Amino acid sequence: MKEEFLHYLWKNMLYDVDDLHDRYGNKIVVLNPGEHNHDAGPDFFNARIRVADTEWAGNVEIHISASHFDVHGHNRDHAYDNVILHVVNDDDKIVFNAKGEELLTARITYDRSLYDKYIDLVNHPGNIACGEEAAKIEGFLFRHWLSSLVIERLREKTSQVMRIFSETGNDWEETFYRLITRYFGFRVNTEPFEMLARALPFRIIRKHSDNRFQIESLLFGTAGMLEEDLFRDAVNDCYFREMSKEFRILASKYSLKPIHGWLWKFSRLRPSNFPTIRISQLSAMLQAAGGLFSQTIEAGDIGELKKLFGASASDYWDEHYIFGKRSRRAGKKTGSQATEILLINAVIPVIFVYGRFRGRQEICERALMFLDNIRPEDNIIVSEWKSVGFRPESAFFTQGLIHLTNCYCKKRKCLECLVGNRLVSLNKSLQHGNQMIQ
Repeated sequence: MKEEFLHYLWKNMLYDVDDLHDRYGNKIVVLNPGEHNHDAGPDFFNARIRVADTEWAGNVEIHISASHFDVHGHNRDHAYDNVILHVVNDDDKIVFNAKGEELLTARITYDRSLYDKYIDLVNHPGNIACGEEAAKIEGFLFRHWLSSLVIERLREKTSQVMRIFSETGNDWEETFYRLITRYFGFRVNTEPFEMLARALPFRIIRKHSDNRFQIESLLFGTAGMLEEDLFRDAVNDCYFREMSKEFRILASKYSLKPIHGWLWKFSRLRPSNFPTIRISQLSAMLQAAGGLFSQTIEAGDIGELKKLFGASASDYWDEHYIFGKRSRRAGKKTGSQATEILLINAVIPVIFVYGRFRGRQEICERALMFLDNIRPEDNIIVSEWKSVGFRPESAFFTQGLIHLTNCYCKKRKCLECLVGNRLVSLNKSLQHGNQMIQ
């Protein structure tokens, strides 16, 4: 038996309400089960019950066995003095609160099939415990649940964005610069890109917004990629020498200290994803007229947003992947998939958080609209959902599925999930429905 299952029964009143009595046979009528508390203290706040002709208001504590009230030390904790009802699966002991008052205790009874279904879900070996059974949930309800999960996911990212916002002295442009630069590493080079953004403040780049060569010099130099021994043939490359000379001047002017060039990873990457190419593409984005952050917030549709972040590396990189070594000529523009990943993971969350910070709901709604206008992601989690029959229409729904899988399915929080919650009580309240996402 798991205590969370008893919480589920109590919250949803799925127990036998006609068989709720205290140990002395008095009938207990639940007028309001209360508000579920996920923090320290009693399990449910502000409940209301009636015993005989007396109505009580207060908190409810739930345990598998009544004796656990003492085992957990609640009998010595005055935070539990306002508990009006102790709900248990096994009433094995009379217990008292810290004031010495006997606790009103009731044993809960329920349909065993509910628990069996819950255990089946919790013990399922796969990531998605409900699998094909989830298709029994009405499509509208599941889509509504995914919408809630997308908001939950974006709100969880708020703390990270606001932490950086505080570190940068409440500078939105600097915050945005750090976040998109970090995600430009696309996992493999996330850390050195983040270090680069910290070592080279955006206020310095902004001063050279009319000169892309200087922006590239600042980025490559601070990245430690202009060290002569990093690329074997770079010392004889004119572009490399000119950039190195420019960086020495700028580094002296701004007292810049480069990070170590050996931090960057090139192995097992496609040449088009080399950090050299990514840095040059980043320089094009940062040169956006009117400021990249301002342009992002003002973008009215997904096309405008993609245009801002679908940047090309400078001409030198058409024939190079690293300094000093020529390659077959090919343009190095940020691919549509890479652009969309950047938008989903960095750009759109910042737009959403900025809208919340400013109290502008229209900006938050625009962020959600952008997600809904990006193609569905293609990754392991999405593939798992597809394998059980779901076809998400856009990144809005794949983001919901990712959050559902990572924060609910993998942690087996089935009773906190609308899908698992409904499946456990299926025989009592659900009808078979169509596919959730069509």
